[in-house]
Amino acid sequence: MHPQTRGMSFPKVVIERDTDSEEESSSEEENDQVDDHQSEEEDDDQVVENDASTSTSGKTKTQPITISLKKVCKVCKRLGHEAGFRGATYIDCPMKPCFLCKMPGHTTISCPHRVATEYGVIPAPCKGTRNSLEYVFARQLRPHIPAIKPTVVIPDQVNCAVIRYHSRRVTCLEFHPTNNNILLSGDKKGQLGVWDFRRVHEKTVYGNIHGCILNNMKFNQTNDGTVYGASSDGTISCTDLETGMSIGLMDLNPNGWQGPSSWRMFYGLDINSQRGILLAADNFGSLYMVDLRSNSSTGDSVLIHKKGSKVTGLHCHPHQPDLLLSCGNDHFARIWDMRKLEAGSSIYDLPHNRVVNSAYFSPQSGSKILTTSQDNRLRVWDSIFGNLDSPSREIVHSHDFNRHLTPFRAEWDPKDPSECLIVVGRYISENYNGAALHPIDFIDISSGQLVAAVMNPNITTISPVNKLHPREDVLASGSSRSIFIWRPKEKFESELRGDEKRIVLCGKDEKKRRQSDDESDDDMYSSKEAHWHAKSLIILLGNLLQCMDCHPTTICKFISSDKFCRRY
Repeated sequence: MHPQTRGMSFPKVVIERDTDSEEESSSEEENDQVDDHQSEEEDDDQVVENDASTSTSGKTKTQPITISLKKVCKVCKRLGHEAGFRGATYIDCPMKPCFLCKMPGHTTISCPHRVATEYGVIPAPCKGTRNSLEYVFARQLRPHIPAIKPTVVIPDQVNCAVIRYHSRRVTCLEFHPTNNNILLSGDKKGQLGVWDFRRVHEKTVYGNIHGCILNNMKFNQTNDGTVYGASSDGTISCTDLETGMSIGLMDLNPNGWQGPSSWRMFYGLDINSQRGILLAADNFGSLYMVDLRSNSSTGDSVLIHKKGSKVTGLHCHPHQPDLLLSCGNDHFARIWDMRKLEAGSSIYDLPHNRVVNSAYFSPQSGSKILTTSQDNRLRVWDSIFGNLDSPSREIVHSHDFNRHLTPFRAEWDPKDPSECLIVVGRYISENYNGAALHPIDFIDISSGQLVAAVMNPNITTISPVNKLHPREDVLASGSSRSIFIWRPKEKFESELRGDEKRIVLCGKDEKKRRQSDDESDDDMYSSKEAHWHAKSLIILLGNLLQCMDCHPTTICKFISSDKFCRRY
């Protein structure tokens, strides 16, 4: 049923024309009186009145143009109501279901999944399987998972950052496998950034590697000085981090642009360490393999998802690299066996309601699966050896974005031996002391509880790209063109003394920052010098007071001397 719009008053915009004199303009302002009540015939999209009248002096002048604007919903494009974000509050469209859980009957503000204790967990039916694979899992893999969860350490304070590091939004992040201080980042323009966040000012950006979006990066496990990248320009690159020299391993568009129907782009990327093969998938549903020893393609491409659909992610099992997990725009995540890889030969298909942004095996045992879908659901399968017909849990979480954002991907905490903690950015903003902030959520997938929501009042943009350090309590987040490093509060306070030097501004504001830093340094040095003189004066006066009884005349002469006055 369409909303009732008749009889409602809508805002009006008055656009005045240029007049010949100030008197005419003032008289027009006096005559510009618009009634608040409109007839039904005036309820069109725009009502334009352009009447001419004659002034008392006999000169003709033009009346102002009055435009009546109706409320238009940004969601359903209908008249009579508004929907969308207003500050930190999301106003639901009455024609659509809840924006968060996608269910009708309530609004986003009153959504039960938003205020639930377990943060909107939809439990799956209990599945008790008794097969050989479940027996092997219970005997070999489950003993390595601790029964008691370790204490969770949340990095909740911004330790350092580079503001406007990239020229376009950040699309992917990756920590160096051996150097704890190095963070790699890719952006929409295809640039590759190398940043040492312990030495904040040591940053490098290579802009000659790819022509457009750098979608994914992976390190070579045998050579940590090289990184592989998959880009939307249809190329796979191998880049030396020290020199910035890049080698093209594969190009799906050797003849250049031939139209959107034939342009191929790489998205998913991973490495099968056991076979020494680089795996990459494109936007037509095909999988390609590159031999890392010869840096050349091997075999033919294999259709692993629906033809013409984008393969958004690839992930090899941490202990059995021949097990491959893929996800795509065809609303499926699929498990493959690399030893028998051909079209339609997937071991299992995991259905979703909408596009699957990412799918990962758990980092320790590889027995769990975590997927992120555009239907605002995080799905968890507790055992790949059990029944995979339905997920073990569905966690309602806000990550369904509109456009101009990097897709949200829930990431495992690689340091958590219990394989329960994940991190994911949030799309819907929250009102924190009057500011609209988009927090980064830490969620316990075993119960669905929101462990922590970290935010900073200076970060008002959305943080869809997040990566946890594999060895330290560090979180890296990409928000728009900036990169932020988060640490726990205790470690942050220990390094607070040098905090003012750990925020780097790139671009036009960097010169202003340097000038202000120079001025602050001068002030600091002058204050130090004054402090030194004051301290010396106190010590001298103390010594004088001690010997005042012995030599009062000598002391008075010294204080009144020119040498003492010039010094102090």
